Amino acid sequence: MTMSSDSDPPKVPQFVPQSLVSDLQSALLSRRPAATPPEATSDEPNSEEAKGGEASTASPAEEASGVGPSSADVAQDASETKPVVLVTCADGINSAGLEFLVTALVSTGQYDVSVCAPESGKFGLGDSITVGETIVATSTEVSGAKAFQVSGTPVDCVSLALSAALFSWSKPTVVISGINKGSSCGNESFHSGAVAGAKEALMCGIPAIAISLKWKNESLDTDFKDAVNVSMPLIQGAIRDVKNGQFPKSCFLNVGIPASPSTNKGVKITKQSEWRPMLSWQATSAKKLPSVAPQFMSMHQSLGFQLAQLGRDASAAGAARRATAQKKNVEVESVAAAGKPENKEVVKKQFRLELVEKQQDEGLDGDLDYVALENGFISVTPLDVQLRMHPEIQGSASDWLASILKGDEED
Repeated sequence: MTMSSDSDPPKVPQFVPQSLVSDLQSALLSRRPAATPPEATSDEPNSEEAKGGEASTASPAEEASGVGPSSADVAQDASETKPVVLVTCADGINSAGLEFLVTALVSTGQYDVSVCAPESGKFGLGDSITVGETIVATSTEVSGAKAFQVSGTPVDCVSLALSAALFSWSKPTVVISGINKGSSCGNESFHSGAVAGAKEALMCGIPAIAISLKWKNESLDTDFKDAVNVSMPLIQGAIRDVKNGQFPKSCFLNVGIPASPSTNKGVKITKQSEWRPMLSWQATSAKKLPSVAPQFMSMHQSLGFQLAQLGRDASAAGAARRATAQKKNVEVESVAAAGKPENKEVVKKQFRLELVEKQQDEGLDGDLDYVALENGFISVTPLDVQLRMHPEIQGSASDWLASILKGDEED
């Protein structure tokens, strides 16, 4: 996206809806440095006096005592009016994408930024949550923002942060999940921790944006900084429109950044594709371990018989003959129970999953998220939390079920 002059708004490709054009233009314009006003000369009247107002806004009591509002009070009041932005990232609390994004948000001075992210990378976990186990949230700081690192999943982090157990605010203005390493396009969104974090926020009634950077072998962590730069106009526009009630309802935005963010071709509203990488399982090693469980059980079983026999022998001296006979029986039973353990083998195999990029098919719809991303565009895909059923599929399933039930009746 380029600007024609210092005063003209930026030109955005025409395929972007007008509402998004307005958001991006306003956000980009707000980032330009304001012109410095000329300094007033000594002959000019004080600006407050010229307006006929008083230079001081302090009350008479404050003027008499020389005490006014403290800087801490002013800062607190300003913080209370700032939009609250909750940031999470499936790549973990120490990931480059999270750090660059939080740094950019904090540096604007416009937002109250909070961070809640996994203590280590939890990518690929999708919508998984931790149930029945204790997770630990440890306070920390990310680029000046209050933060917690959590020993759970991305969804755990968002859910816990929104529970009012960690932060002083009641709910954030928006949740941003990212910036994650690797694409979250197409069916890969079902595995994506970035998408899962944004989806959890939406289910809790909070507007959300998931952001992922397409990653290649030659990509560098510094590419996240460029990804943040091209994402900020969209983020700032979204935050403003959430406050104004103009942000799209009942959906979150899944944003894909191309591998070379600084040379992107623009922003494009896209549709979710059916793309997914190839899953390649690589065998790493195979070991054969002898099974010791049958032998272990047999040894204990034999020992139990022997201990029982010792107790009988000690009961009375007059029962020696009977005890001897019983001992023979027990020994036979012990050998029969223990036997010779069958030498079974337990095979243990180890695998590692690798994701292999599939070559893009020719002639695909350019409005699909994966295609737009491959072509160098920033893809913005609105998604909801529903697994929707198309009417034709529902009709087909209904016919199939009816045929099955009819067949059971005939039998």
